[in-house]
Amino acid sequence: MIQDFFLAHSYLIGFISFLLGLIGMPFIVRIAKAKGFVVRPNKRTSHTGYVPNIGGLNICFSFMLTYLIFEYDQLNQSQFFLIGLFAIMAVGFIDDVLVLTPTAKLLGETFAGIALVGFADLRITHLHGIFGITEIGIIPSYLLSMFILIAIINAINLIDGVDGLASGLGILYCLFFAIYFGLAGENAWSVLGICMIGALAVFFIYNVFGHREKIFMGDSGSLLLGYLITAFVFQFCEMNAYHEVPEWLQMNAAPAVAICVLTVPVFDTIRVSLTRIKQHRSPFQPDKNHIHHLLLRTGLNHVQTTCVLLTVSLLFITWAIIGRNWNFWVLLISDFTLATALTMVLWRVINKQIEKKANNQ
Repeated sequence: MIQDFFLAHSYLIGFISFLLGLIGMPFIVRIAKAKGFVVRPNKRTSHTGYVPNIGGLNICFSFMLTYLIFEYDQLNQSQFFLIGLFAIMAVGFIDDVLVLTPTAKLLGETFAGIALVGFADLRITHLHGIFGITEIGIIPSYLLSMFILIAIINAINLIDGVDGLASGLGILYCLFFAIYFGLAGENAWSVLGICMIGALAVFFIYNVFGHREKIFMGDSGSLLLGYLITAFVFQFCEMNAYHEVPEWLQMNAAPAVAICVLTVPVFDTIRVSLTRIKQHRSPFQPDKNHIHHLLLRTGLNHVQTTCVLLTVSLLFITWAIIGRNWNFWVLLISDFTLATALTMVLWRVINKQIEKKANNQ
């Protein structure tokens, strides 16, 4: 069968997703401009002109259509998983167009999370011995899983600040999990990652290299991406908790590995939130203190900033693989220590540039 051929050569599925996205993106750009679904320049943006901000729609449709063609019936309770994906994309789209309040946005994320955690039953049920705890009860499982879901979704949403960053990180993360799931024999999960890689690749090209056809991901894309990555994290941790992978793929520190892989958005969100609280401001109040803003202050442009952070992410992914069977706390503390050190170096560079400018005046 043709489907079996593509599943045996899964990279071709990514190519199909890419082609579908390539076909659909010009239509999304035209619709966005015609309907006024655009971002206007303001004090928190660095672009010029009105840029469409609903690129997430094309990511969603090319990703979901490709997956429905090849693996629609393979995931457990896949209908609820896909309902959740569509719901989170819809929440993001409404926020892009109408600008939701933080409370309304959180309620939308919670609704989508219920589809994943409650109905699809994809959640954290085991703590891998952290604090001496292994399996946990159903209520703590639901609460913890929802908290992790919302945290990751918003971390990915907040890192979407310069051209190509969120999509580039998404490609890296999906590639990591797709390879791991493929090696572990979880083909349906692997195909999910591959479908998203193809969809994100089209957006990356338009977002980074587009001129008149430039488009932003918007919340419709970043929330969708965060939702999918959370599902990957849950499945990854659960497989390792119950030793459902070949021995050579077993990762005893799976939760720390997942955090390590996602270090750039997770650590940045924690750092920025703590900084705002220290300054007696709401952790939800937007500012220009994210890691990409700091790199821009050193004189790097958007593409250079994205390249730096993708390289740093590869470093943390490598570190995660090296420490996959370390003690959870050893890997986590070493990860955050390294992230803190790199941030301090960055601040040192910024301060030196500030001193240099002051001396030249």
